Amino acid sequence: MRRREHGTCVNGGSQSANDLSSHDQWVNDINEVCSTTVQFPIIADADRKVAFLYDMISQGDLDNLAKTGGIAFTIRAVYIIDPAKKIRLTMLYPASTGRNTTEVLRVIDSLQLGDKKGIATPIDWTVGDDVIVPPSVTTEDARKKFGEVREVKPYLRFTNVGK
Repeated sequence: MRRREHGTCVNGGSQSANDLSSHDQWVNDINEVCSTTVQFPIIADADRKVAFLYDMISQGDLDNLAKTGGIAFTIRAVYIIDPAKKIRLTMLYPASTGRNTTEVLRVIDSLQLGDKKGIATPIDWTVGDDVIVPPSVTTEDARKKFGEVREVKPYLRFTNVGK
């Protein structure tokens, strides 16, 4: 479990289409290059069974391999699964593009805050920014619950719930 400065707790893991020994070397390389310590489990999928099962192989990559041979790169997928084991978010990146961990953590913050406070987050929201009061909540009820509510349109109201 990892706790960030404002309290977000998450369990992380990774699945990679390589064997355990290459994972060990990769972790050593990342730790050395990034001056960090990788602290999450990595599932080995050297035969790519999991990757094929969840459509994590790019069709374009497979088409190219039919011509050139070799091994297909997997799509870089991010799944956010809540404690009830429900998938809340899926993001797919092409093999050529690295994932954005800042965005993944921002989404986790948004989901946890939304679940806790009954709000939605606007575009480019970060922790501490104003949030959206859902249209299903009346302005009167929102003011009782949150205090100050700024109404831009009857269906678009903002409030601040802190961190």
